[in-house]
Amino acid sequence: MGAYILRRLLLIIPTLLGIMIINFALVQFVPGGPIEQIIAQIEGEGNVFEGIAGGGAEVEASTSGEEGVGRRGLPPEFIEDLERQFGFDKPPLERFLGMMWNYMTLDFGESYFRSISVIDLVLEKMPVSISLGLWSTVIAYLVSIPLGIRKAVKDGTHFDTWTSGVIIVAYAIPGFLFAILLLVLFAGGSYWQIFPIRGLTSDNWDDLNWFMKIADYFWHIALPVLASTISAFATLTLLTKNSFLDEIKKHYVMTARAKGLSEKGVLYGHVFRNAMLIVIAGLPGVFIGVFFGGSIIIETIFSLDGLGRLGFEAAVARDYPVIFGTLFISSMIGLFVSLLSDLMYVAVDPRIDFEKREG
Repeated sequence: MGAYILRRLLLIIPTLLGIMIINFALVQFVPGGPIEQIIAQIEGEGNVFEGIAGGGAEVEASTSGEEGVGRRGLPPEFIEDLERQFGFDKPPLERFLGMMWNYMTLDFGESYFRSISVIDLVLEKMPVSISLGLWSTVIAYLVSIPLGIRKAVKDGTHFDTWTSGVIIVAYAIPGFLFAILLLVLFAGGSYWQIFPIRGLTSDNWDDLNWFMKIADYFWHIALPVLASTISAFATLTLLTKNSFLDEIKKHYVMTARAKGLSEKGVLYGHVFRNAMLIVIAGLPGVFIGVFFGGSIIIETIFSLDGLGRLGFEAAVARDYPVIFGTLFISSMIGLFVSLLSDLMYVAVDPRIDFEKREG
């Protein structure tokens, strides 16, 4: 098993490199880079450089001159200075290699438009994304697995029918629409003011005792987590049910029953271990999907400042250090979670040996 883990860890390097190469190459063909964004904002507002270190004086001096105008009416010397400041005076290959070398030393650079390093920015937004991803995944599995097992045992009964109807309706409701519905009903939209509508904590967080801090945190996160989890219930529940139904029909189950084992002993002593393999395989996808992708809309609706919203805003603003920094970190987390999923396979069923299967 140790050799398998080592091979998987080594495989992370070329996989991560491939992800970064593809995305870096695609970005080169996207119109409207950071310099074009800055120029457009200068022409419209004239003060975008106030947040960029050392840029304000240069903009004022460059835009006040009336001689030698360049692209979009700006002096060519100013454009060249911008390219040097952002590193665009170098060939793409040199920029990519330099970026990857910095990433290997955990230097993710600094945001183009915010006076803060990328790693500090990610750490600042991480609690929101962790809260959404972790609790949504935990709740989805805690509810869906027992419900799926119950539906498999009660297959074809009234309980199976009406629970299937409920979870299919829940799956059909878009997450953002359900989030808006929760806001309208329970966050002071038109009915009850029960839950807060923004943030992870209250303004008086520092004055609360430890018990009240925990209660306050869950009070704030309740609606966003419910909105981001609702669609996962159907997939996980039906996946668990079908997996258990497939295992229940196999010969070893009939053999176990013939030996006199109780239904609970057959279900949890034999079927559970085999049926849960496919459910565990979906854990990385569920967690990473909520952690990075599915949280964008939820974070926006509930005014939560997390990684999903950060990545979206960086893409719109062409903030390349933030885009590639968050991509690198999210990809690395996803690859490690995938390895963790394989280890969970072995924990659930020790008979699985990945080294023999690869051989």
